[in-house]
Amino acid sequence: MAPNFEEKSGAQEAAVTTPSSHTEADVENGSSTASIDKDIAYVFAGTHAHAIDPVVEKRVLRKIDWFLIPAMIVGMWLSVGNDGSARTNVERCDTQAILGSAVLFGMTTDLELAVVVDPTTTPPTVSTDRLSWATSIFYFGMLAGLYPMTFALQRFNIGRVLGPLVVFWGGICMMTAAVTSWQGLYAQRFFLGFIESVIPTGFMCIVSGYYTQGEQALRHGLWFSGTAIFVIIGSSLNYGFGQITGGDLKRWQYIYLLAGSCTVLFGIWCFAVPNSPAQAWFLTSQERLVAVERLRKGQTGVRCQKLKLDQIKEAALDSKVWLIAIVYCSAYTINGAVSGFGPLIVNTFGWTVLESILIQYPVGGLALIFMLLCGWIAMRYRNTRLIQLMLCCLPLMAGCAMIWKSEWTHRAPTPVAGYALLGFYGPIASLAVAIGMENTAGATKKSVMAATIFVAYCVGNIIGPQMVRSESVSDHYPELWLGIICCYIITILASVALYYVMWAENRRRDRAMPVIDEEERDKLAFSDLTDKQNPYFRYVL
Repeated sequence: MAPNFEEKSGAQEAAVTTPSSHTEADVENGSSTASIDKDIAYVFAGTHAHAIDPVVEKRVLRKIDWFLIPAMIVGMWLSVGNDGSARTNVERCDTQAILGSAVLFGMTTDLELAVVVDPTTTPPTVSTDRLSWATSIFYFGMLAGLYPMTFALQRFNIGRVLGPLVVFWGGICMMTAAVTSWQGLYAQRFFLGFIESVIPTGFMCIVSGYYTQGEQALRHGLWFSGTAIFVIIGSSLNYGFGQITGGDLKRWQYIYLLAGSCTVLFGIWCFAVPNSPAQAWFLTSQERLVAVERLRKGQTGVRCQKLKLDQIKEAALDSKVWLIAIVYCSAYTINGAVSGFGPLIVNTFGWTVLESILIQYPVGGLALIFMLLCGWIAMRYRNTRLIQLMLCCLPLMAGCAMIWKSEWTHRAPTPVAGYALLGFYGPIASLAVAIGMENTAGATKKSVMAATIFVAYCVGNIIGPQMVRSESVSDHYPELWLGIICCYIITILASVALYYVMWAENRRRDRAMPVIDEEERDKLAFSDLTDKQNPYFRYVL
C-alpha cells in the first residue's frame, strides 16, 4: 500500500536519512559532498525507490504546472527569440521580434536602417542590409552569452541568476527607445542578446528537472506556445500603438518601453524560482519527496551543480547532439528572416501597415494549436515526436512555395494563406527542444545540450535575414523561399538520421539487457550519469 504522505511515513524517513544521514538542510545549502558530486535527488530521495500515492502525485504535478508554466509562457513572449526561443517565425511583442513592428512604425527612417543606393530608378533602389544586420547581431550577442550563462545557471542557484539578469535585460530593452542611430542600435541589440541568452536554456533545464520524460514534450510545447499566444496579443497591442498620433515619442519607442517594463516585472517572479523540486518552497516537505521520486524511472536526473568535464567531452562527441543542432539550425532560418521582415513582406502583398500586423493572427493561431496538439500526442503516444516534427515540415514548405509562386496582386489571398502556413514552424521548434532535452541525461551534459540547441538557433537566425534580398522583391524574394525550403529538407534528413541512431541504440540496449534489474536501476537514477553511461536509459523517439 502507498504510504500516507500526510504523516511521516517510512518512505519519507528513508528519504531524508539516505546514504550519509543527510537532511533537507543539506540539500538546501548544498553542504554535503553527495549534493555536490551527485544529483540533489541522491541526497533527498536515496538510492531505493519509494511508493508514492497517485493522488498526491497528481496534486504535486498540478502545483508545479501552475507555478512554472504560466510564468514561463509570459517569459517566452518577452524573451527568447527575442525572438524565442522562442519564438515563432512571426511577429511577437518580445524584444527581438518587435523589431518588425518597430520598422513599420518608422524605425527604418529614424535610425537610417534603409539606404537609397540608386536614386535614378523608380522607385529608388533601397538596400536593407543594415536592417538585416540589426536582426542578426542580436544573435551574435546570444552566441557570446549562451555557454557562460547556461553554466552559471547550473553552478549557482537558479533564482539568484535569473532574477537579476532578467531585470537588467528589461532595462536594456527600454534603453532601445533612447537609441538615435543604426550604430547605437547594433550595440544595444548585441548586449540585449547576450543577457537574454539566459532565458531559453534556463527554461529547458527547469522543465527537464521538474517533469518526467513523458510529460516534457507537452510542457515544452506549453511554454513555447507563448510565442504563438503573443503573436495574437502582441499584434493587437502593436495595432493599438499604430493609432498613436501624439506625444513626444515615436510609436516604435512606446513598443520597446512596454516590452522592457513587462520584462522587469517578470524578473521579480524569477527571483522566486526554486533551485530544484527538492527545494520547491510552494510544496510541502512530503510533496517535495514525491516531486523528486516521480522522476526516478526516467533516469534523466533532477539537478547537480558540479560542472563535469567528462560530460562536456561526451556531449561534444555525441552524434545525437550534432544532429539535433542541425535540425534546430536549419529549422530556425525562417525565424530570423520572417520575424524581422514578415510584416514588410506582407505589406508588399497589397495590405496597409496596420493590416500587415493583423495578418499575423492566423500564423500565431496555427502555431498555438499545433504546438499544443503535437505536445499532447507526444505525451499520449511515446515514440511519435520525430515523426510529427517531419510531418509539420511539409505544410510549412508548401506555404513557402505558395508565397513564392503565387501572384502578388493587390490583397491576393494565396500568398496570405501561404504566409499563415509558416505557423507550423512553432511545433517543429517545440518538438526539437523536447527531443533534445528528453534524450539527454547528466546535469552538465543537459546544460551543454540546452546551450547547443540555442547556438544552433542563433546561427539559423543569423543566416535567415541574409536570404532577404530587397532587390529581388519583384521576383518574390526567390532566395528566401528557396533557401527555407532547402533548409527544411535538411531538417527532415537530419531527423531521419536521429530517429535511426536512437532506435538502434535502444534496440542494442534491450538485447544486451533483456531483464531489467529494478533495484540497480533505482540506485543509478540519481547518480548524475549521462544517457550513454547509464545502461537503463532509453531514448524517446
